[in-house]
Amino acid sequence: MAHVLGQNQYGKAENRIVRVYRDSTRHEIKDLNVSVSLRGEFEDVHLTGSNANCLPTDTTKNTVYAFAKEHGIESAEGFGILLARHFVDDTERGVVRGARIRIEEYAWERIRTPDSSSRFIGSEEVGHSFVRKGQEVRTTEVVYDGDRFRVVSGLKDLVVMNTTNSEFWGYIKDRYTTLQEAYDRILATQVTARWAFGFHGRDGEPEPNWNRSYQQVRRHLLEAFAETYSYSLQQTLHAMGTRVLNNRAEVDEVRLELPNKHHFLVDLEPFGLKNENEVYYAADRMYGLIEGTVHREGVTPVIPVV
Repeated sequence: MAHVLGQNQYGKAENRIVRVYRDSTRHEIKDLNVSVSLRGEFEDVHLTGSNANCLPTDTTKNTVYAFAKEHGIESAEGFGILLARHFVDDTERGVVRGARIRIEEYAWERIRTPDSSSRFIGSEEVGHSFVRKGQEVRTTEVVYDGDRFRVVSGLKDLVVMNTTNSEFWGYIKDRYTTLQEAYDRILATQVTARWAFGFHGRDGEPEPNWNRSYQQVRRHLLEAFAETYSYSLQQTLHAMGTRVLNNRAEVDEVRLELPNKHHFLVDLEPFGLKNENEVYYAADRMYGLIEGTVHREGVTPVIPVV
């Protein structure tokens, strides 16, 4: 029986790169984890062992670092677009037909110091000292096939909580249901969000302001979470996605994964105490996982369901 080589791709994963800008005493940092994956005319590499059409993964790694110096890193999306276009359009003999660039960006903030101890008069910041932010990780995925781009940005590990304005009741009950209805509960989740842009990079189409777009999408996700009186985490998910689409014209689709970080009231009666929604046990396993996509009417969703 004959065997057929199916879909294949290769590249260098998790290239950790820190780009420091030293143009003044107030330094800037970009901290990225970049993964490159290429697809194209690679049958011979698998079937015969010939590497004539193989761009070494070490070369893709070197390109990431060289581009960080030559072009700088203004945004994860812009840097991904530069890399993807280079690998597809500039590789010898045109053997690379498509490129996927995945990037995680880690944020840093400046360490503030009192005026009395600052070495720089009139400043409360030390221009070269930073502390890693403990909040979300920014993500992006850029796919380019030589004709058009698909850019999906996002964030993960953004932990949020509402201590009230959340209920859960009226659900299906059967012989295995033990969950008590809740009319005032904690709602907490660790947001993983991805959003797809309408940008395709054709005919000189201008790129969105990637950094501003990220900050504004994040803002609308948080505001929707805070302002929604929730009867279910599903309802909150829809409100968050809708809020983004209503306010960011460059975004066509939002996909959210929201694990329900359960907080259970602790029984204090054995100690002669009444727990008036004040003391909770925060459970990290197991958890409900709520997932869903909100997209514009007429748009075909492109964010994978995994």
